[in-house]
Amino acid sequence: MKFPKKERDKKQELIDTIDACSLTELEGIPLFEKLEDNIDFLKHLFSDCSDFVIREFKQKNSAHAAAVFVDGLIDTKEVNHALKALMVLEDGNDDIQVVEEALLPVSQISKVDDYKKLLQAVLSGDTGILIEGNTEALTLGIRGAEKRSVNEPEGEAVVRGPREGFIENIRTNTSMLRRKLKTPRLKMKSLVVGRESNTNIVVAFLEGITDPQIVEEVSQRIGKIDIDAVLESGYVEELIQDSVYSPFPQVKYSERPDTVAGALLEGRVAIFVDGTPMVLLVPATFWMMLQANEDYYERFQMATLVRWLRYLFVFVSLLTPGFYVAITTFHQQMLPTTLLLSIAAAREAIPFPAIVEALLMEVAFEALREAGIRLPKTVGQAVSILGALVVGQAAVQAGIVSAPMVIVVSITGIASFTIPHFNAAIALRMLRFPIMIAASILGIYGILIVVLIIVGHMANLRSFGVPYLSPIAPMSVGDLKDVFLRSPWSDLEKRPSFMGIQNARRMDAGFAAGIDQDKGQEGI
Repeated sequence: MKFPKKERDKKQELIDTIDACSLTELEGIPLFEKLEDNIDFLKHLFSDCSDFVIREFKQKNSAHAAAVFVDGLIDTKEVNHALKALMVLEDGNDDIQVVEEALLPVSQISKVDDYKKLLQAVLSGDTGILIEGNTEALTLGIRGAEKRSVNEPEGEAVVRGPREGFIENIRTNTSMLRRKLKTPRLKMKSLVVGRESNTNIVVAFLEGITDPQIVEEVSQRIGKIDIDAVLESGYVEELIQDSVYSPFPQVKYSERPDTVAGALLEGRVAIFVDGTPMVLLVPATFWMMLQANEDYYERFQMATLVRWLRYLFVFVSLLTPGFYVAITTFHQQMLPTTLLLSIAAAREAIPFPAIVEALLMEVAFEALREAGIRLPKTVGQAVSILGALVVGQAAVQAGIVSAPMVIVVSITGIASFTIPHFNAAIALRMLRFPIMIAASILGIYGILIVVLIIVGHMANLRSFGVPYLSPIAPMSVGDLKDVFLRSPWSDLEKRPSFMGIQNARRMDAGFAAGIDQDKGQEGI
């Protein structure tokens, strides 16, 4: 930032030069030695800001001072306690070092020497202390903003597992992860993104397990973000993913501390964004989008069965409407005669071809689902259920769509709900439409062509250098124990090798053999 000529007073230079500015423009501007100059500059900077408070006070037998904070972001009782300690002690001192070490009864204290650092801390909820005659200020970590209580995430509910989920406070979220992984190897790098929002971001990983190159790549991509504000982790997700135009999500997100802890133990990196409960996990693969954290809490037989069911319904959700359109339009000979006559009778009075039927019903179903999400809970479910029943029945009776098409769309909608992660389900819902259109033009051959294009696109995708279809393509035989199957924990002694992790072994290889050798209670 350029300032006017030297003959002007430095404070007046700042006031004249800086009107409305972001914190980035304040970088490198030092604090004034005179308290009055600091207060005048802050008042000018935060004019018309009713929540920005400057509380001037005098230390006993010492110099003047001022506390700077944002009303609503601080713990008022703790601020009053800290100010009382400075105001009434007989050995009041204007030396910032003495105040920090001997006078303030606050556990988290930092020294800052420029306006950017001071205001970044104050606007994040800290309290700044300015003392006459010092070019440094203290920031006190006594935040107390209102926050939501910890509850089970509605989108990731489980039958068996922890009932806690992240909230919008980043420090609460990192502490919940720390309770899961009580190790000094859990590292958390702090970043700030957004010219106006100055959003705090924490990159978490396990040192000695996660590939350092992935950590460095994540930090670099986040550090390069130059945008006015980051209001939710979705901003970061879209700005750091490898392929923006792909319908498939290359970043997984979760509200559950146990899911994030499990991902870190596999060598992944977690990205916490202040103001949102959604924590990003990278690198991501297609198969982890189809896995639920509950798979690892139930016995492996049940988890494997549920996983197979999930994979089956992925294909049902993606291909069923297209196959119905293709068979009824081009390949009627594939149906048994009785079924063919039944479908033909149902479609006899329908004025539209099968593709128009399918598109009408799919669009109506998506609209009902969206309406059910947006409406209040008390009426949302009733509207979505009754709407589907009433609209479907009325459409059949009116001869707009056939009953088999209503059944197909209903099965497809139910199948899409079995996919654990919302962003993966959205991708499959989007891809149903080009598959249906291709089926209406070329029949099953059109479906095969589109499916091959989709698979080829997925094989070409990368998430922070990791192939999206790993460990299937490229094939990693040792990692298949946790893809189509969920092998017993005794067989999962190694972490996924395709992640490029530093420490591959997660369990003692002789553990299961020792139990088998002891034979439990046999012979006692």
